Amino acid sequence: MNIQEVNVFLDNYTQPYKHLGLHRMKAIMELLGDPQKKMHFVHVAGTNGKGSCSAMTESILRHAGYRTGLFTSPHLIRFNERMQVCGVQITDDELAEIMTEVVAANDQLEEKVNWFEIVTAAGLLWFYKQKCDIVVLEVGVGGEFDGTNVIDVPDVAVMMNIGLDHTGQLGDTVEKIATTKSKIIKENGTAVIYRGKESVEKVIEDRCAEVNARLVKADFDSIVLVSENSFQQTFDVGERKNIQIPLIGEHQRKNTSVVLSVIDVLREKGFEISEEDVYEGLKNVTWPARMQVLQKDPLFILDGGHNPQCVEAVMASLDDLVSSGQKLVFMSGILKGKDADEMIKSLSEQSKDFVFVAPETHRAQTADDLSAIALAFGCNTTVCSSVPEAIQTSISLAGTDGIVCCVGSLYLAGEVLDYFYGRAF
Repeated sequence: MNIQEVNVFLDNYTQPYKHLGLHRMKAIMELLGDPQKKMHFVHVAGTNGKGSCSAMTESILRHAGYRTGLFTSPHLIRFNERMQVCGVQITDDELAEIMTEVVAANDQLEEKVNWFEIVTAAGLLWFYKQKCDIVVLEVGVGGEFDGTNVIDVPDVAVMMNIGLDHTGQLGDTVEKIATTKSKIIKENGTAVIYRGKESVEKVIEDRCAEVNARLVKADFDSIVLVSENSFQQTFDVGERKNIQIPLIGEHQRKNTSVVLSVIDVLREKGFEISEEDVYEGLKNVTWPARMQVLQKDPLFILDGGHNPQCVEAVMASLDDLVSSGQKLVFMSGILKGKDADEMIKSLSEQSKDFVFVAPETHRAQTADDLSAIALAFGCNTTVCSSVPEAIQTSISLAGTDGIVCCVGSLYLAGEVLDYFYGRAF
């Protein structure tokens, strides 16, 4: 396969998702030589924050001199974003070579793997061929039957903030969702968790007890904010003072605390990571579309938040950025199956001015439908037919002294980044 054939394959492969077990993944990985059994992993699950956690952890490990793999989803602009080694995306030629091997293996299976499982198999095989010392592996959906859970016991299993998302697949309560996600914690392993609802922590505690895994809870109590602006923040976590990250918001301070616990566990397991590596890795982390400032005058902020919990975090961050009397315009596009009513209701408490657009995916809700929801909450709405039109309209409505905040979908975030930066973000 060449890259054009790979792109056509990925765009058209429609094997149904079946969350009934890992037998398909185990079968295809066996045909590929079980590369996942020969690597070290940090396995990251959760509803919110797992991408930020993964990016920060990888950055620290890379600064410590390790050859790192990073597997994340979804991509914002290019599929290649999903697989990176030492911060560099897989090339088109490498992707074509790996996918040729994976598709050939899949063709041998009586029961074919689904789309995400094919992508996961390709990532695992590529990381092995790239001789990665350690891979930071972000779960796609859930945990127990997610394709990434084909790995054996990871060096660290990470449970980030858990909320209500993918309820049709994972359960209709945070406790049920936590039960599914906690299955990445394996026999005699180590788990690090984001502090959350007591009942959710109890689920994870029970899982750790069941499989004799060590449990480490991130330290949120010692977080002290030193300073924050629209581009970065400085804060303390326990004995670590003046940590700097180019990500804003209280939730990112908490995410960082989780990462610090992960790094401490890895040190205990023999990984050589200095404090300078920790500080430099955090200071230089790159993770687009997380309260990312794309321009000034007006300030244009982009966040890929796509559920009510994400919206809460965005609003908390905006509280510190929006001055009294300053006009705030929300630009939004939301996918079907997401709790658009709750997201828009929450956002409307901070501003009544909305611009809606549908991201270019069949999964998007129409801009007219989103507008109808906002109108019911007493908002002023503008419906646009394209992302460029929505960006220009939002900027015009905000005025030079205002703020535009784009939120609602990572698919939308990718199109916005493409508008501002093209493929070089």
